[in-house]
Amino acid sequence: MPTPPKPVIAFQGLPGAYSHACCLSAYPDMDPLPRAAFEDVFAAVRDGLALYAMIPIDNSVAGRVADIHHLLPRSGLHIVAEHFLRVNHHLLVVPGTTLSDLRTVESHVHALSQCRRIMRELGVRPVVTADTAGAARDVAERGDKSAAAIGSALSAEIYGLDSLRANIEDEEHNTTRFVVMAREPVSPRTDVEAVTSFIFRVRNVPAALYKAMGGFATNGVNMTKLESYQVGGTFVAAQFYAEVEGRPDDRPLAYALEELRFFSHEVRILGVYPAHPYRFEARRRALEAETRVLP
Repeated sequence: MPTPPKPVIAFQGLPGAYSHACCLSAYPDMDPLPRAAFEDVFAAVRDGLALYAMIPIDNSVAGRVADIHHLLPRSGLHIVAEHFLRVNHHLLVVPGTTLSDLRTVESHVHALSQCRRIMRELGVRPVVTADTAGAARDVAERGDKSAAAIGSALSAEIYGLDSLRANIEDEEHNTTRFVVMAREPVSPRTDVEAVTSFIFRVRNVPAALYKAMGGFATNGVNMTKLESYQVGGTFVAAQFYAEVEGRPDDRPLAYALEELRFFSHEVRILGVYPAHPYRFEARRRALEAETRVLP
């Protein structure tokens, strides 16, 4: 019998992008599908070309991915999982290049900002490109020994480049968080910790956000993320993206969401999904760090 085709997971960018690397790490049995824009990634899942979409949402150094909070609610998809990828940047060059040959370094603006130390050390000029994998491809195609790209080890493998330096990022904790999106929502097993992501817009009245958040405090719900952004071209009220620990049918979170709806409107759940183990490891390290600085 013929071997059934592998399920497909779509990502934004060229082969060798960190989203591609995350697909291979989290879902090694799936075929990655590159797409030019986030909207194309969402469309691939909606149209049945891919089972999942791997979407970067924020980075521990650079912050949230630009525009992603506007795009998630309009995607028509549901968050079904999360993954954390430790970002190890490499200085990628055409084979035979030495450090003394370099005059410029090309990459995405976030990658460049995460590797300022080595650029100062080498005295090279940063050149902003659309993405890390594209920079690696361009350097390889030009065969230019005066230019390097900052990118992944996967990019070096795909485009035939050498890594002159590995782990060149300024911060050791440089980690990107991804969410996985699908056409249908999931219900995490009851024996695992869960995260709920949702959006809401507060009413345009004094202390609306303070009152809306009160239900989470009084019901003991841990909110791990709250970010605001403008929608609709107005400066009157902001829309918020939030993440909390728990499921909407857990009594504490159910009560908190009920109170939120009293002071807000357009409350919409984007996904309920298993909490990745990295969350608990990061929390443990943070608590240890706090303990060390206490008198």
